[in-house]
Amino acid sequence: MNALTEDELIIALEKALPEIAEDHQAAANPWNPHDWVPWESGRNFAFLGGDDWDPSQASLSDEARAAVLALLLTKDNLPSYHRVLAIHFPAFSDWRQLVGVWTAEDNRHAIVLRDYLVVTRAIDPVDAEERRRIHVTAGYRQHTEDVTSIGPLDVLALMAVHENQCVAFIEKLSAATTDDSFKQILAKIAGDDALQAKTFAAFLNAGLVADQEGTVRALDRALTDIEPLGSDVADFDDERALIAGYEDDSTRAAIAATLVDQLKLGNVHELTDDAEAARQRILAMAGVAG
Repeated sequence: MNALTEDELIIALEKALPEIAEDHQAAANPWNPHDWVPWESGRNFAFLGGDDWDPSQASLSDEARAAVLALLLTKDNLPSYHRVLAIHFPAFSDWRQLVGVWTAEDNRHAIVLRDYLVVTRAIDPVDAEERRRIHVTAGYRQHTEDVTSIGPLDVLALMAVHENQCVAFIEKLSAATTDDSFKQILAKIAGDDALQAKTFAAFLNAGLVADQEGTVRALDRALTDIEPLGSDVADFDDERALIAGYEDDSTRAAIAATLVDQLKLGNVHELTDDAEAARQRILAMAGVAG
């Protein structure tokens, strides 16, 4: 069977769009960022006659601060992730049911995190804002050479892996904080990410129907290329050292195992040699017998 062209593949994936979008909407739990921020803890900064942040006001441990910065800056980089998705799935088409909905949902995460951190003065707000400007300007896969080799299946696999990665990271971060309000916020974000991960996996299942080998190879590449959250943040070496244990081979194995189960990769057969080798790498990473 001849491989599908990129346009044919997107058309094939689009046939699954209405059902997957409907399933996502049925499972989604809408929430408002402002409902989860303890506004009574807030007060003006010096610009409006109050007091600027002081290190004595920091309420997070060094580890939790490093982790929340890594998560916040990843969420701040939403425009770059949106652009990567929209390369093959333009938001002005029916694909807004994926790209537009995902962007709107994920946008809540940076909003609620930053509002909580500023209101509670848990970390230095000026430092967080300066880091945001630098990180979003640098972006994620902003250069042509970073995206020319990324096909539609690569984007879906990358996002499925990324969302699972965020869920695992948030679990570690939540364990490092004692503030109940913050834990509730993290739980809301993780709930969104977990559902989004399932949605992207559903599209990968549609990819298996349309292009079995291409889907397996794309997932293999996405799992192989996982980088820890915060790895692309500038001047972050000290913080990365504090959260070095948040992501390791066991994290990658857990993500691989989740996707192997969702895609039933143990039952995928009749692949070419290179695609079968990719499948075996995924199964081995997941700790599943081939």
